Amino acid sequence: MSLPVRVGTLLVAFLAVVGGAIFVVIHYLLAGPPTVDFTSQAAPGQPVHIVLQEAPQTTVSDRPDWVSYFIQDPASHQWVHTTLFKVPAGSMIDVTVLGYDGCTPLRNPFWGKISGTVGNVEYVNGKPTQVLNSWGECSVAHTFSIPGIGLNVPIASPTTLAANNNLCGTSPCTSGPHTTVTFSFKAPATPGSYFWQCRIPCGLGFLDGFGGPMQTIGYMTGEMEVAG
Repeated sequence: MSLPVRVGTLLVAFLAVVGGAIFVVIHYLLAGPPTVDFTSQAAPGQPVHIVLQEAPQTTVSDRPDWVSYFIQDPASHQWVHTTLFKVPAGSMIDVTVLGYDGCTPLRNPFWGKISGTVGNVEYVNGKPTQVLNSWGECSVAHTFSIPGIGLNVPIASPTTLAANNNLCGTSPCTSGPHTTVTFSFKAPATPGSYFWQCRIPCGLGFLDGFGGPMQTIGYMTGEMEVAG
């Protein structure tokens, strides 16, 4: 092989490696779920309304067997596969979570206690409660927890065997057995990013259940961006 041919071959191989690296960076490192912006929908002095759902699968992704949260876009009312959202600093946040997933006992009953909400209470299908005992009955699917502000809300699940055997099979869910959980909390006055996560080890097939969707943005962990 002549020198020019060898040089050309090496150059092609180098460009292929560079192209592959660029593809990985763009598609895996820089790409990510979108952020649902609630700041443009917030009227001064009025609460921000956020609607989420947790689904037993994610058929809109390449991980269809992973559990996931979805957020409803406040303008289009379409479900967005993301766990990133932005709210105004110091605003009151009214949250509605539609719980379509089945029950999973909490590893620690601490996560069944509601904290950080207005009155340290949540409403399950309209009924106020300050604790969900998943050991007494199968009543919790996931949690919505922001440790940076002391917020923990267990998301109630359907409790009957019939309901748990007939969960929604296509996400985002639009029908099927579910609960409606509502609560309110005050967004921090200090702008910044606040990590949130489900505290139930729901990463089936991973060590101790804490891998996969549990540690992946867009599934069961996310960030609340507080804008000044």
